[in-house]
Amino acid sequence: MHSQVAALIETLIHDEHSPESINKAISELTPDDVALALESIPLTQRRQAWANIKQANRLDILVEMRGESRQLLLRELDDSEIEALFTDVDAEDLLEITDSLPDRLVDIALKQMDNKQREYYQQGIVYNDDVVGRWIDHELLIASQSIRASEALRLLKKNTPDYTDMVYLVNRTGRWVGCVKFDRLFKAQGHEPISSLIDEDCSFIHADTELTKAAEQLERSSLSALPVVDDNQILLGRFHAGLAMETWRLEHEAQQMSTAGLNEESDLFAPVKRSAATRGIWLGINLLTAFLASAFIGLFEATLQQVVALAVLMPVVASMGGIAGSQTLTLIVRGLALGQITRSNLKSLLSKELKVGGLNGILWAIVIGVVTLWWFESPMLGMVIGLAIIVNIIMAALSGVLIPVLLDKLRIDPALSGSVILTTVTDIAGFVAFLGLGTLLLI
Repeated sequence: MHSQVAALIETLIHDEHSPESINKAISELTPDDVALALESIPLTQRRQAWANIKQANRLDILVEMRGESRQLLLRELDDSEIEALFTDVDAEDLLEITDSLPDRLVDIALKQMDNKQREYYQQGIVYNDDVVGRWIDHELLIASQSIRASEALRLLKKNTPDYTDMVYLVNRTGRWVGCVKFDRLFKAQGHEPISSLIDEDCSFIHADTELTKAAEQLERSSLSALPVVDDNQILLGRFHAGLAMETWRLEHEAQQMSTAGLNEESDLFAPVKRSAATRGIWLGINLLTAFLASAFIGLFEATLQQVVALAVLMPVVASMGGIAGSQTLTLIVRGLALGQITRSNLKSLLSKELKVGGLNGILWAIVIGVVTLWWFESPMLGMVIGLAIIVNIIMAALSGVLIPVLLDKLRIDPALSGSVILTTVTDIAGFVAFLGLGTLLLI
């Protein structure tokens, strides 16, 4: 598939004035692949390529584009193009892109929806974009709890949605009653009440549940979909395996981008000023932490002037602490994301990581101390750096556990800012330990 996307990129760039070749290439790919290809070409060529794409394909492609890419493209379209684009938009697609649309465009889309889709949109927009209620699938098999098995079987002769392996039962007020799996329905006698076939193990997802937790619940259920209900047990829709896989994909992508201080909605060819501003903030934060570490080094300027070897070995101390801390930080961030870390097990986890840090600190302190002794022929210098390594790796383990937990409590993404804070802490701790011991023992 990567080769096909690469081929489409070549077509969009070199055959930008050939609608036939562009649409032929697009017909062989999914909308998300086409969106990826569009985001991989400069903005001027992207606008030209968009003009050559068939109207029937545009909305699906737009929905799959990143938020910033979508904004940049819509900014180039006039009202008539936008109205044509949103002619067939449904509630799920509009909810997907509404955060990147100005209110004026949302109003245009809503006016072209039928009453049912507008109702679905109003139902979903009240929920945050990180909970299930926002992303409900409304294509599901629903039956009254009072019908018989033979009547339920007739439902299956209609168009069965993807990821469907059960019928959802409701009472007269629309409240969810239970689920009946297809295998039990097929084995039942036609005259049996469908309510007698309810699977007692079938659970539901509350609309306020976070997407990642809902995906975990669905995975544990071994089902292809679970019903979603509100506070009153009204059946709103379902959360299926396709949505769960999309949740994990976006979560993984967000974590990758956040490690560099970027947003997963960022456009590869965003305007230079916008990209520079986004990255500049991250660089500014890093610069402040670097100056802070330098300020602590400056406190030992006299020591460095007298023992030049300390300056040569400082990067070793900083590097060892940084690597040890990032290993712990990664482990804790993953644990937080999976819900594995609680108040009850935090103390045990911290104790374990400190022991790991102490063991690694002693081991590598001996190795680095021996290398330093051979290099500079100074036993005392070898002892100084060895002790500093032990202190810094233990501090790195402590920081690697506490920093992400604290940031999570403050509702700050630890994957985004944890590494910056951790690096600052380990650098300062390592430099102060190394230069402080050097001042005491070498001068």
